[in-house]
Amino acid sequence: MIYKVKVEFSKEFLEIEKDQISIGIKSKPIKGEANKEIVKKIAKHFKISTSLVQIKSGHKSSEKIIEILK
Repeated sequence: MIYKVKVEFSKEFLEIEKDQISIGIKSKPIKGEANKEIVKKIAKHFKISTSLVQIKSGHKSSEKIIEILK
């Protein structure tokens, strides 16, 4: 399943509406820390391994495309 992800910083939330995920994270976008937190939060929400969540595009953007493998 492919999702569009919009990231906001300094907030803690996760909302899913159809194929759109809005997520708030505390990590700063330094050395991939923010991307790691995004993957962990999404995996936890779907109750799957982090290895099943892949960022397909937008590694350095607040708008990303992720794929969840099942």
